[in-house]
Amino acid sequence: MDFAPQVGDRVRHSFWALPVALVLTSALPARCSTYYLTVAGLGGEPEYDQQFTGTANDLDRVFKTSGAEAHVYTLTGNDASRAHLTQTLTVISSEAKPEDELVLILIGHGSFDGVEYKFNLVGPDVTAQELAALCDRVPAKRQLIVNTTSASGGSVAALARPGRAVIAATKSGTEKNATVFSRYWAQALRDPDSDVDKNESISALEAFQYADRKTASYFESEKRLATEHAVFEDRGKGEPVRAASKDNGEGLMLSGFTLVRFGAAEKAANDPAKRALLAKKEELDRQIDNLRYQKAAMSDEDYKKQLTDALVGLARVQQELDK
Repeated sequence: MDFAPQVGDRVRHSFWALPVALVLTSALPARCSTYYLTVAGLGGEPEYDQQFTGTANDLDRVFKTSGAEAHVYTLTGNDASRAHLTQTLTVISSEAKPEDELVLILIGHGSFDGVEYKFNLVGPDVTAQELAALCDRVPAKRQLIVNTTSASGGSVAALARPGRAVIAATKSGTEKNATVFSRYWAQALRDPDSDVDKNESISALEAFQYADRKTASYFESEKRLATEHAVFEDRGKGEPVRAASKDNGEGLMLSGFTLVRFGAAEKAANDPAKRALLAKKEELDRQIDNLRYQKAAMSDEDYKKQLTDALVGLARVQQELDK
């Protein structure tokens, strides 16, 4: 967005002195809740059981500090069964509202027979179609499913729908080796270096890019042929892709899906007086991302006007958050 830095400079120099009465140009949205469900499936061997449980517990700790509106559920060991998974998603379905968000993370082994993907659990496995049906019952209009298992690429087609972003550790169901992507996905949510735009929050796209990069580096350092290639699909149609693209819109939803916050953003998320302001800031960030993706289809004049308006609004909200 080559025009943004110039506009941003003018915003910083021209609008900080505006009276408080003019700071907010529209009603602040209510702070939505995010429901996080992490499931560490059946390891089959003690090494994998320990690894999967450890990663799930790492994510549990991260999500529980992500804000007062976070609802965190983590299933490990014998609790990682089809019955408990169904029960937990049923509870979330009864509590979540349309304005809320759902994040489902699957850790462990998966299988794909060329037709059907299954997530390996204690007792009966669960298919991608069954997972999709359970998530369809959750009223939250914005959903993210992160499937870090082997063969997870085979689950994308069944899980994808408009309003739901799907990340898979493998590009297809035929990449069947145990994955390392989950390790780096959890690491991304703890490492401020994954915050590329330096807004003190980590989006699903930033976490994906970090984990994908670290996964590639792992295989290079081990001098091994990569057996997993992470993909995502966040338009609810089309084939999964390896990278965001403004040409087809892939990556837009992931870029606006905040997973965790730290620093001032985390403090604002836990401050009842500032939660609505933070929600407005994140909404404006999504508007700016939207404009980046739509730029090619807009006139220069319209693009610059809308971008300026969004940046001005962002600066005003940031001023209130900084008080």
